Amino acid sequence: MAVKSAAKKKFNLVKSLHNQFTKEDLLAQYESMIQLRRFQEKVGSLYQQGYMGGFCHLYIGQEAVITGAKAASKEGDDFITTYRCHAHAAMSGISMEEILGELMGRSTGISKGKGGSMHMFDPDKHFWGGHGIVGGNVPLATGMAFAAKYREEDRVTLCFFGDGAADSGAMFESFNMAALWKLPVLYIIENNHFSMGTAKERHAAGEFYKRGEPFGIPGKKVDGMDFFAVYEAISEACEYIRAGNGPMLLEMDTYRYKGHSMSDPAKYRKREDVDGIKTKRDPIMQLGNVLMSNYKVKEEDLKALDKKAKEAVAKAVEIALDAPKADMAELYTDIIQSNGEK
Repeated sequence: MAVKSAAKKKFNLVKSLHNQFTKEDLLAQYESMIQLRRFQEKVGSLYQQGYMGGFCHLYIGQEAVITGAKAASKEGDDFITTYRCHAHAAMSGISMEEILGELMGRSTGISKGKGGSMHMFDPDKHFWGGHGIVGGNVPLATGMAFAAKYREEDRVTLCFFGDGAADSGAMFESFNMAALWKLPVLYIIENNHFSMGTAKERHAAGEFYKRGEPFGIPGKKVDGMDFFAVYEAISEACEYIRAGNGPMLLEMDTYRYKGHSMSDPAKYRKREDVDGIKTKRDPIMQLGNVLMSNYKVKEEDLKALDKKAKEAVAKAVEIALDAPKADMAELYTDIIQSNGEK
């Protein structure tokens, strides 16, 4: 009975969104998600082949969160995240060639090859990183929201961070400030259940979406593996925030298929647990099923989009590999001296 009720609820949600999404709209979302998946898979392969150094954190399995967020946001809204940032960068309009260039230390990288996997920025596209410090982006996002309110700009700052950062002191300090001044910021916890390698039940008491309650910040838990659920929740949250009500907190219940980083063998969980999520909750599979059942899209059409995504990724890899490596002189650019000169 519970399964049937959940299925009926999801059907009604999708049905209610028909007026907001055409078949072409959803095919574009599906294409974005499958390209993010194939891109991240290729990044993992290139890392293992030695084309990249340092850390590398993949987003495979969590694609519905960022695609739903971008679909629900408005042009000019600010996005900021932590080190698992490749998908956020791509959905903000940074090309795969620029991301790959950055990953491989090429001059064509979005940060000129100096930032690597964890530090990608493009302020012109309202994407502010890419931050390697766990939870370090939360105060920055709060400051960005303060700036938007101070300048009377119609912008929401969407701040993404993981369950490992959801108990950092800086987060609670930021919540206090955001609530006190009713700042236009949406805090999004991408709860993939294992922090670095410890299950949520072993490292965090209580519910993440309730973390803002002491400050009067409303929270909600969302199925982060369902594009429609993400879209609906973020749309409602942004509407609430734009109305001048202050911040909101969303916990996205999602799942990463790979380890915390490329150096993590993920021995803390069973293979059948991961396979079970892939079989029952995979975000791309779920959206594909909706397209086929509700929008009369054929399976061959989805396969064609997958093929197109693979070809686009292969072309981006070819371009990135041919790009020159970052010049050593770049080490001294963009540095502000104590006297204020570059």
